[in-house]
Amino acid sequence: MNIIIWLVVGGIIGWLASIIMRRDAQQGIILNVVVGIVGSFLGGFLIAPMLGSGTANSGDFSLPGLLASLGGAVILLLLVNLITRGRAR
Repeated sequence: MNIIIWLVVGGIIGWLASIIMRRDAQQGIILNVVVGIVGSFLGGFLIAPMLGSGTANSGDFSLPGLLASLGGAVILLLLVNLITRGRAR
C-alpha cells in the first residue's frame, strides 16, 4: 500500500512542481511521477531537516513534509532546466 501512496503523492507533487516551473506542457504523467518521487526524496534529505519536519517515508505525513517534497521537486526541475536549456526559468 505504501508504494501506491508514494506514486499518487509523487504524481501530485511532480505535477504541482511542473506547474510552478512552467514545464507542465512539456512532460507527461510518467515524468511527473518520476520528478515527484525523486524530488521528494531530495527534499526529504535536504530540506526537511532544515524545517525540522519528517517525511512521508518516515511515517510523518504532514504539511511541512509535503512542502519539503514540493521544494525538492522544484529544485530538481530547476536543475533539469539548467542542464537542458543552459539557463533557469
